[in-house]
Amino acid sequence: MSEDKERFTAVVVPYLADAYGLARWLTGNPVDAEDIVQEACLRALRGIGGYNGGNARAWVLTIVRNTAFNWLARTRGSPVTSVGDVSELDGHADAATPEAILSAKTDAARIEAAITALPASWRETFVLREVHELGYKEIAMITGAPIGTVMSRLARSRERLMAVLGDELHD
Repeated sequence: MSEDKERFTAVVVPYLADAYGLARWLTGNPVDAEDIVQEACLRALRGIGGYNGGNARAWVLTIVRNTAFNWLARTRGSPVTSVGDVSELDGHADAATPEAILSAKTDAARIEAAITALPASWRETFVLREVHELGYKEIAMITGAPIGTVMSRLARSRERLMAVLGDELHD
């Protein structure tokens, strides 16, 4: 068991922030995301012996994704699509003036609303690519979708976001 704990520490722990970020986007709730990451960590610890190397980040995020969808089906029936302040995710919450702070929060709320309005599969693909900066191959591995589907979901989500936000972001 000690070997499994060491392997867990090496394989899973480096990606806990990514795991939490994905769970938060999928659930829309930081408390639920914490619960999901805990459950995913238990699953990863139980399955660490079956991890055969390769892309550890994709392996961990796949477990988190599956855990989140199972958890959502069990507790809600369908995913909730609201998250907290998007500006917290990229660390740009500071601004010089109250007006700038209000403007940034308004922009963040518009972006958040546009992302959460995407169909779940598009939102998931978009978040994995743009927030977690995963490659198409990794996203395909995590979601179980062919690379072409990942590419089309990403293109469609970007088109939708540009259509919704394009004029607003240029003002």
